[in-house]
Amino acid sequence: MTSEWVKTTIRGSVAVAERADVGVLDTCTYIDLALIDPVRLPVIPEITAITLAELHQGVAMAKDAESRAARMEKLGAAVTDFEPLPFDSDAAARYGTLVALTIAAGRDPRPRKLDLMIAAVASTRGLPLFTRNGADFKGLHSSLTVVTV
Repeated sequence: MTSEWVKTTIRGSVAVAERADVGVLDTCTYIDLALIDPVRLPVIPEITAITLAELHQGVAMAKDAESRAARMEKLGAAVTDFEPLPFDSDAAARYGTLVALTIAAGRDPRPRKLDLMIAAVASTRGLPLFTRNGADFKGLHSSLTVVTV
C-alpha cells in the first residue's frame, strides 16, 4: 500500500488535493482533533474499540479532578459520535503480521501493541490510518497506509 492518502488532480493550472473519504483516527489524533486542520483528516473519520479502551484508561489514570473531567468529556464525545470499529478475528491475524513487520524494522512491538492493534483494524478494512506519530508505524507500509497529521 502507498503512504499517500490524497490524490492530486490538475484543474486548470492549479493542483487540488482531495481528502480521503474514510480513515481511521488513532487515539492521539482523536484526542488532538481540535488542533488539526480538518482538511488533513478524512471526510468520514472512524475510531476503533481500542481507542475507546485507551480513552477509558486515560480517565482511570487521571491524576486530578480537572484532568479527569476533561478526559471524561473527550470519552463521552467519542461514545456519542462514533460506532467504533471492532478488533475482530481478521484484525487479530493482521496484528501478528504487523508485529512481525515491526520486529523486521528493528523495533520492539511491545510498547506499541495498542497502536498496532488499531493499525490492524485499519489495515484489514483497507482504510488509511491517521496519526500524530507516523514514526510509530515505521516498517508497516506493505500492509498499511499511514497518514501523519
